[in-house]
Parts: sequence; C-alpha cells; structure tokens
Amino acid sequence: MTNDIMTLQQIYKLAVDLGIKNDLRPKSEIDKKMARIKKQYEKLSKEEKEFFDKERLSNPYMDSRIHFDSGKNIKRVMAGIDIDTGELMMAKQLGVDAVIAHHPIGKGLAALDDVMHLQSDVLSQYGVPINVAEGLMHLRISEVARGINPINHFKVPMASDLLKMSLINVHTPADNMVATFLKKLIDKEKPEYMEDILELLEKVPEYNEAKKQGIGPTLFSGKKHNRTGKIAVTEITGGTEGSEKIYEKMANAGVGTIIAMHQSDKHREAAEKAHINVVIAGHISSDSIGMNLFLDELEKKGIEIIPCSGLIRYSRVKK
Repeated sequence: MTNDIMTLQQIYKLAVDLGIKNDLRPKSEIDKKMARIKKQYEKLSKEEKEFFDKERLSNPYMDSRIHFDSGKNIKRVMAGIDIDTGELMMAKQLGVDAVIAHHPIGKGLAALDDVMHLQSDVLSQYGVPINVAEGLMHLRISEVARGINPINHFKVPMASDLLKMSLINVHTPADNMVATFLKKLIDKEKPEYMEDILELLEKVPEYNEAKKQGIGPTLFSGKKHNRTGKIAVTEITGGTEGSEKIYEKMANAGVGTIIAMHQSDKHREAAEKAHINVVIAGHISSDSIGMNLFLDELEKKGIEIIPCSGLIRYSRVKK
C-alpha cells in the first residue's frame, strides 16, 4: 500500500479506466464507439458544438461525473450509494476531502439513458440479434429519458458547490466491475441448479451481510431445484432496467437464467412467461461490491475510506 495523494481528476480518470477494463464488451468495440462520437462531433456546426458535452469524447460512461472539484488533494473520502445534502454536511463535519456517490446526480443523472445502449451490446453477446436488442432497448431508453426529465438534477451538485466539498459519482464503471466479478465467479464455479447460485452468492461478503439484514439474494422466477441452463449477467450494468419484452428473445437465444440487481414485477412476469429463471442478487449489496472494488484501488494508494448511505464496505486489499 502506498501513500499517494490523488486529485479528484485522477480519481475520476481511474474510475473511467477501470470501467473500460471491466466492461463486458471488448475494448475494441468501445474504441469504435468513441471514434464514432468524435466523428459526429467534428461534423457539428459551431453553434451545435457549443451545446455538445465534450466529456463524451473521453468518457464512455456519461452517468459518472465530477460535480464539484475544490482543488484539494484527496486523502480521505466518504463514499456511499446515494448522496444528498445531508451526507455532504456530514462529510464537512467529518473533515473529509471528497465525497464519492454511486448513483447518478447532476449531469450524470441527466445522461443515465445514454449508457443503456451498453445493454444491447451485452445482449448480443448472449445470442440476441443486435437489431432486435437495439429495437427493444430504444423504446425503453426513450421511456427512461422521459422519466428522468422532470427531476431536480442539480440539487446535490449545487449543495457541494456551496459547501466547497468535492463531489464525484461513479455509476456504470462500478457496475461494470461487479458484472465482471459475478461473471468470473459463475464461469469458475459453474452452478448447475438455482439453489447452487443462491448458495454461491451468499458466500460473497456483501451478499452475506445483506442476507443478515433481511435483503439477501432472492429467487424471483423459477424454483430452487430448476437447472440453470446458460446463465446471463445482463441486468447488472447498463444504467437501469431494460425492456421487459427482451426475455422471450433471450429464451430463444438459449438463456436459461438471469442474474439481476433488481427487477420490477412486470419484468419478473415476462421472464416467468418465457420460462427464464431469475435470481435477484440484491440492489444495494451489488452496488456495494462494485463500489468496493473501485474503492479498494483508492485504498491501495493510501486513501482513507469512510462508508455511508447504505454502502456495505468490505475491503479486499491485503493488509
């Protein structure tokens, strides 16, 4: 463990780099998409470029942003799942240098729908034709964009500015990290029955703690003695829930089981109708794994982590 002093910009860049490293898509595919965005930007008029968010040219995860940078070097951070004004006030009282949120706020929340295209790419890896995946996702992306439109996006970033408290949020990069973590775990252990998946997840410290809290991994669709078939981690990263119409297409592609963070009742009913087993690993506990994997990288650099707002902090850093 080193005792590096990091800037908020360095923490932000580290989050983006780790997001790319743990993306379920090949890096070549991400690079290709970034090149397309740059090409589109270059074709814009001078007036159009004024409103273009230039962060899109270097960050493929627009739901993760720096919201206020005090310019202070970072030695202590407070990190949580949902950050509001109350957490910022607490951070000020505790004398931390920066606050790291998981869920999107500010510009990150305004761009939540932008990262949902990732789901189409992941679905195609499991055998769903890309034209079908994109067609169904476009409808859901439009729905999400309309849903977040009236929200008071900048309430928390404005508070961080007033308090002069550095604030960043890390959403899809952290979700990519837990998605890759779960995929590797499933690929290694190869659970054959649904009860095997539940037992496997419950051995993960964050899920184990969540079970003690009464919100552990749960079977939403199917029975414990069902065989898993092909297991997909298509509902772990990519912004928020996709289209409930996708399950029939996934079943046709040979998917037997989905591991998800959370799921609405209409999505559960659609999965059940398609005879797809669904394990809900847990929302906040899954978010905690992704955040912990990211925060561990900061801890390795000697930065002190203070958990808050539901984060189940578990360090995997060897002492």
